[in-house]
Amino acid sequence: MEHITLLLAIVIVTALVFDFTNGFHDTANAMATTISTGAMKPKAAVAMSAVLNLVGAFMSVEVAKTISSGMVDEAGITPEVIFAALVGAILWNLLTWLVGLPSSSSHALMGGLIGATIASVGISGVNGGTVVTKVLIPAIAAPLVAGIGGYLAAKLTYKIGRNLDDKTSSKGYRAGQIASAGLVSLAHGTNDAQKTMGIITLALVAGNVLAPGSNPPMWVIVSAGVAIALGTYLGGWRIIRTMGKGLTDLQPQQGFAAQTSAASVILASSNLGFSLSTTHSCSGAVMGSGLGRKGGVVRWSTATRMFVAWGLTLPAAGLVAALSELVTKQGDWGVGVVLAFLIGSSVAIWVYSRRQVIDHTNVNETEEGAEAAAEEPGVVTTAIAAVTPPPAGVVAGHDELHKTPAASAAAPESGPASPAAV
Repeated sequence: MEHITLLLAIVIVTALVFDFTNGFHDTANAMATTISTGAMKPKAAVAMSAVLNLVGAFMSVEVAKTISSGMVDEAGITPEVIFAALVGAILWNLLTWLVGLPSSSSHALMGGLIGATIASVGISGVNGGTVVTKVLIPAIAAPLVAGIGGYLAAKLTYKIGRNLDDKTSSKGYRAGQIASAGLVSLAHGTNDAQKTMGIITLALVAGNVLAPGSNPPMWVIVSAGVAIALGTYLGGWRIIRTMGKGLTDLQPQQGFAAQTSAASVILASSNLGFSLSTTHSCSGAVMGSGLGRKGGVVRWSTATRMFVAWGLTLPAAGLVAALSELVTKQGDWGVGVVLAFLIGSSVAIWVYSRRQVIDHTNVNETEEGAEAAAEEPGVVTTAIAAVTPPPAGVVAGHDELHKTPAASAAAPESGPASPAAV
């Protein structure tokens, strides 16, 4: 019993560390567009997000119950399995944070839990139906729904404010953007803090501290809420830069549309008990709203890297977790080896990140400088522009935007500016 108590303590602390990384990894989901459009100062934005994440943690336990009793068979789960799952999730979170890619902390945790369970008891320990209906399907649907919602919302906001001058409309939408960003933060706490609650509850059930099917105790809810709030306050500035400046250039109207669309999707999924990725929802909404403005461009090179990271999240976290589980099965020394590996890897990633520091003072600088800003429109952007009537006064120059580089170079002495200058 003494060994189990020590192991449970290690698992609980590791789960709270994951929750902490979840907080700074996903701060961008709520505040990247608010910061990039200048609606709020960076430090004030992450402070507001942290408070609302904490409040959101107390609003529901549906997602926690999905993780603690729905996705894997509790009968075959041990504290070592949960510890291995958390190792896979934490390392994936840190690696994607290092390169500034908005990947899903939720799916990292799911992949880790699935991989560790398979390594421990085999594939029969995973409830495939729950994984498909409450994890995989929402993973595909969330960015699509949020993206379409963001696109339509951006179109609507520009249509409503077409008779207002830019200064008045921007001021009003900045205020609306702050409110919608707060709603996303609240939704994030409702959805993501519960994942850690579910993992800790699952560990307590595995250690025979709680009965199977139990709801998270109050101390679990409080500790998970505080951990994710602290992580959020520190701010994942690398990912905030990618979300706010790397995907597209947003105006306040688009920022408001993106935040509102993402919050609606996240809150709806939390009430249904879906373990939704807030990263997928917010990224989809940002890209949709980016396309919703005439002339808006999504930087598909950045988006493609992000999509690749999304596809790798489940298997990568699962593989690390499975290997960790094979080591922890060897006994106490195995747990010690994996714990040392986790600590060493985390410190090494942090030290490497100090080579290029990104914080609140430079978060709004574009990641790739002028090259990122001048990226050519992609296929999707071009297709949407083709069916959208151009604004008055630019029809004559429309063909110039689509000249080949050779054609532009052939007549430099006259006519409109080159595509790069535009």
